[in-house]
Amino acid sequence: MDLLLHLRYFRAVAEEQHFGRAAERLRVAQPSLSQRIQRLERELGVRLLDRGRAGATLTPAGRLVLAETDALLDAADRLRTLVTRVQGGAAGTLRAAVPPQLGGATIAALLTAYRERSPGGHLDLRELTTADLTAELAAGTLDAGIVRHPCPATGLGFGPQLHQPLGALLADHDPLAQHTEVDVPDLDGRELVLFPRPTAPALHDETLTACARHGCTPSAVREVAGLEFTRALLLSGTDVVALLPRPTPEPGTTWRLLRGNPLTWRTSTAWPAGRDGPAVRLFTEAAHDVLREHAGLLPTATPRRLFPRPASEFPL
Repeated sequence: MDLLLHLRYFRAVAEEQHFGRAAERLRVAQPSLSQRIQRLERELGVRLLDRGRAGATLTPAGRLVLAETDALLDAADRLRTLVTRVQGGAAGTLRAAVPPQLGGATIAALLTAYRERSPGGHLDLRELTTADLTAELAAGTLDAGIVRHPCPATGLGFGPQLHQPLGALLADHDPLAQHTEVDVPDLDGRELVLFPRPTAPALHDETLTACARHGCTPSAVREVAGLEFTRALLLSGTDVVALLPRPTPEPGTTWRLLRGNPLTWRTSTAWPAGRDGPAVRLFTEAAHDVLREHAGLLPTATPRRLFPRPASEFPL
C-alpha cells in the first residue's frame, strides 16, 4: 500500500467532510476513494471516519491521525523538493579543486559564480596540483576540477579548453624589462625558474620542449612552487627569468608577454567520465566564465581531441 497516497486521500476527505466533494477534488472515482479509505483503516486498525447521509466526520482516532498526517505529508513534500533541487544541481555539496597560482581574485569569483548558479549548493573547493587533482578525479574523491593540459586523460571528461599565454617575469633592472614584448630566443642561456615537475610532469616537459623549439635552451632549470620565492630569485640573481602567466604586479619585477604568444598553458574543467551531472555542469559554466573574465584566459582557436598521452607542443 502506498501509505502517503492513502493519507493524502484521507486528508482530503477530512477537510471536505464529504466523499463526493473529496473525489472531485482528487479527480478520482468516489467508489475508489471509499475503498482506499477503508484499506487505510484496516491497515491502521481503527475507524477514521463516521459516514452518514450528511457527509463524513472524523472519529477521535481520525483527529489524531489527521494531526500526524499533516506533519508527515509536509515532511514528504519538503523531501521531494530537496531531491528535485539536488537533481537539478541547486543543492548538495560539490567537491572540486583548482590548480596552484590561479589567483585569489579568480578563486573568490569562482565561489561567487557557483553560489549564484546554485543558491542552495555548497562548493567544497581545494587547491591541488594537476597530478593530485587528476588522480583524485579518477579515484572518485573529487567531483570536478580545473586542470592544465597536457594531463592524464584516461577516465576523465573535459570542458571547453581555454589558453593562457605565458610571459617572462624579469627583475626591473633586467635590460629585457625595458621592452614591451620579449622574443623567446632572447631568453636562451638564462637560468629558468619553472614550477616543480612532480606537480604537472607533462606540462613541465612540454613547456621546456616548446622553449627549445622556439630557440631557448636554459642554462639551468630551478623548480620553485611559490611566486614570492620566484621573485626573490629574480631580484637576487642575474640572467634569471621565470615563465608564467601574468601575475599580480609587485614592485621590483616586470612581466613581459612573449612575442607572438608561442608558449601557452591550456586549461579546462574536468570530471570523472560519465559523471557530468547538473552540479558539475554548473561548475563548468561558472569556471569557464570566471577564467575568461577574471583570469584573462582566451578561447582556443583550434581545440583538439585529448588523448591519454597527449602530443607535445601547444596548439593555438
